[in-house]
Amino acid sequence: MHNLTSTSGFLLLEFSQIRELQILHFFVFLGLYLITVIGNLLIILVIALDHHLHTPMYFFLMNLAVSDIGSVSVTLPKSMVNSLMNNSHIQYAECVPQVFFFFCFECSDLILSTIMAHDRYVAICKQMQYEVIMNKGACIQMITTAWITSILYAVLHTAGTFSISFCSNRVDQFFCEVPKLLKLSCSDLYLVEVGFLVFSCISVFGCFVFIIVTYAWILTAVLKMPSEQGRHKALSTCLPHLLVVSVFVSTGIFAYTRPPNSNSPSGLDLVFAVIYTLLPPMMNPFIYSMRNKEIQTALRKLLSLKHFCDTFPRYNQKCLGLPIIFLPRS
Repeated sequence: MHNLTSTSGFLLLEFSQIRELQILHFFVFLGLYLITVIGNLLIILVIALDHHLHTPMYFFLMNLAVSDIGSVSVTLPKSMVNSLMNNSHIQYAECVPQVFFFFCFECSDLILSTIMAHDRYVAICKQMQYEVIMNKGACIQMITTAWITSILYAVLHTAGTFSISFCSNRVDQFFCEVPKLLKLSCSDLYLVEVGFLVFSCISVFGCFVFIIVTYAWILTAVLKMPSEQGRHKALSTCLPHLLVVSVFVSTGIFAYTRPPNSNSPSGLDLVFAVIYTLLPPMMNPFIYSMRNKEIQTALRKLLSLKHFCDTFPRYNQKCLGLPIIFLPRS
């Protein structure tokens, strides 16, 4: 059957048919999007400009922030524009890269979370060997592997999804989600992509088990620490991150493991999609900054005029006589 969607595009699920609620959806998503992007951009800038944060942990965190910005930028802007313009259409040429970049950034997010769990395990449980194990070469190799794997993973799923023919162009989701696209298939070729998804979910579950086991070892080591401050510092970052990863994996697996002909309520699918696409990118900056003294100190320096003048000496003359702005101490 001829693939009509290659010329007509797709119709995405609207949050509401009521114009006032569409405008509300636009502003709510805009606010959440700005919070996510600004929070992750601040982390990137702070880590890039403060040499005290040029360590493996923050190197991985900066890559995670880049991945989080990418993941929300793939899905939310198009949905917001559609709500503002009272439109649900997405071109075929827009849907293909949306699927590719969504898989790429979501895959990198999970791999980076796994790497960061390993980094924390080495830092807490093998402190004397940390610099040897997490050396510069090893960190670069891990990051390179993470991004290359994510790109190949995205290519695999994008090719598997759009090699099939579609009988309809009405996608029951607010973005081009692969399980919803597979429901539109006209042939049994979609089973190839279903096989890819099942294999992917097994791999994701394997990463999740690794993260849980790693944090279990970390928790065991932390509880043995004589310092209450040390225990609090370790737990305040590890436990919230584990919670966010758990929500991301559980909701993602729920969305991607159900058969394409599943008739679950679209409202439930919509809620789970919003959770696994928006919650982790939005929460990660708070987890790694609000409870992290090093990030807070670097952020105060970044937002101070004195730090700007010291960083860019050629502007020193313009800085003379201007007030110095500091964030309040916690």
